[in-house]
Amino acid sequence: MRTVRLTSETDFTAWREAARGLLRAGVEPQAARFRVGEQGGLFDAPSPAPSVESHGKRSEVFLTVPRTFLDLGAEVALHRSEDRFDLLYRLLWRLQSERDLLKVVSDRDVADAMERAKNVSRASHKMKAFVRFRQVEDDAGERWIAWFEPAHRVLEKTAPFFQRRFTTMRWTILTPDGTADWNGETLAFGPPATRDMAPQEDEIEEFWKTYFASTFNPARLKTKTMQGEMPKRYWANLPEASLIPELVAQAEVRESEMVATPATPANPKLVRAVAPVVERAAQDAPPPASLEALERAVQGCRRCPLWRDATQGVCGRGPARADLMIVGEQPGDQEDLAGEPFVGPAGQVLNAAMAEAEVDRTDAFVTNAVKHFKHEPRGKRRIHQTPTTGEVQVCRWWLDAERAIVKPRLIVTLGATAAYGVLGRKVAVTKERGRPIALEDGSTALLTVHPSYLLRIPDKAAAAAERARFVEDLRMAGALMA
Repeated sequence: MRTVRLTSETDFTAWREAARGLLRAGVEPQAARFRVGEQGGLFDAPSPAPSVESHGKRSEVFLTVPRTFLDLGAEVALHRSEDRFDLLYRLLWRLQSERDLLKVVSDRDVADAMERAKNVSRASHKMKAFVRFRQVEDDAGERWIAWFEPAHRVLEKTAPFFQRRFTTMRWTILTPDGTADWNGETLAFGPPATRDMAPQEDEIEEFWKTYFASTFNPARLKTKTMQGEMPKRYWANLPEASLIPELVAQAEVRESEMVATPATPANPKLVRAVAPVVERAAQDAPPPASLEALERAVQGCRRCPLWRDATQGVCGRGPARADLMIVGEQPGDQEDLAGEPFVGPAGQVLNAAMAEAEVDRTDAFVTNAVKHFKHEPRGKRRIHQTPTTGEVQVCRWWLDAERAIVKPRLIVTLGATAAYGVLGRKVAVTKERGRPIALEDGSTALLTVHPSYLLRIPDKAAAAAERARFVEDLRMAGALMA
């Protein structure tokens, strides 16, 4: 029996080197095993690398495997099972003569490896969902520390997610397998930790429990589903988990109270904003000849389902004849209520950037590629959803009507959806931005990013740089109009 001693539980690279040596030496899977530990050398005894005549009677070892095996192996190596490396070597050995082995998902070894990889992926997902940071203070100021016990060894695999998500925070994740530390510039990994090294609570915890309890909906409670998504093994690390037994016990009573409670009166602001009922716009009607007629007609648009959940259709605003047209994606929450484009946060960014670029918004016609607000209800909020390609195509009828009335010389598109609405093709804004594009009607298009993109950049320096580029794009638009 050949025993390979690996020094790390997750060192897939070292396993590959060791497995390559065993394979060249002709050591069959049943005569090899991989273990993690300090005792012994890499092999019990060194051996030459003769050609392999067993298992398929192949005369040489090619030592080539599909890329899918390397990806699968890197995942399986993170599984906590002791025989995971033995399984991988067995697959490697068989792949030398069964080149399409990984396509046979009914094969016992293939199915076993895929199941373990799935478990590792699930453990990584659960880590992203259930890590809870607690705030502490050190010599450098505010720091966030979390204790977590992953089902498999996924710390190094998952830590970059937290680096991207919490770039501006200094944080540390402690696990029994190791630690991950982000100081704002470098992601480093350290030795295993214990639970007592993590803070037990912080000031924010009570606020979080209050929020969790207030969003708990007893009418939608499915205990088995909840435990499937939030397994009990993670409850010890979740502050809100202490509330779950009581919330579940009270669910039936609270549901009865909800049913007996009269409906909440409609929001007066929303009622006032709802557009008047108009006759459904004919699908084959000629385009309106004026902006006023277009404004009335869009309220009866039924060309796609977006009208059902929107307060009203939102057309463009600006001069009936304008050399500059600015096209965004779709109305947002505030635009849907107000009936005007770009009056929310993105509109404020646009106004400030145009002023800095010395482009007068009052001289421009500002509109959107899609005229109804597409969103998803989430509690009391309406969360923006990107329109589909089909919805943008259908709504081009209205955008083309606006272009025919306004007759702009230059059209600035904000984001990929707006560019698709104007050009009729998918574009990579980062590659085509800032380059004038001639259109069939004699006008010119200029692509740039959407102002809302600038609001989503977490890093202040990166946000400032992108905003400067945005202002330069608008300044170029002004130069093209001169």
